[in-house]
Amino acid sequence: MTPNRGEDKTVELVKLAQRYAKAWCGQNPDTVAELFAKNGSLSVNEGLPAVGRAAIAKEAEAFMTTFPDMVVTFDKLEPRGEATEFHWTLIGTNTGPGGTGKRVRISGYELWKIDNDGLIAESKGHFDSAEYERQLDHGVDG
Repeated sequence: MTPNRGEDKTVELVKLAQRYAKAWCGQNPDTVAELFAKNGSLSVNEGLPAVGRAAIAKEAEAFMTTFPDMVVTFDKLEPRGEATEFHWTLIGTNTGPGGTGKRVRISGYELWKIDNDGLIAESKGHFDSAEYERQLDHGVDG
């Protein structure tokens, strides 16, 4: 029995999600950006999108600098019509320049649109920014 096209697409999305989470953990922002289409975009909490790989790498670098020990886990994928929700958890200590030294654990998701080459054409990220700010100041348990 051969897998159908839908199963193939799901397997490829899971592989992409695994590579994406691993890239965020790797402290190399270009590795994150390479998983996006050449003119792909990444926005966070309805902010202005970073468009193109250089801009996306800059966004990734900001998080990597803030959390030098950052771990991003791939929690699950959920289909949303023509898009897919990539659910994640970020764990790290805010020890970058000017950091508070506080530990953060925040979960969220990115709504992905995937292009024909299997790269992320658009990612709209969402997480609880008030809780994130609270944890930066007081830590995950504070």
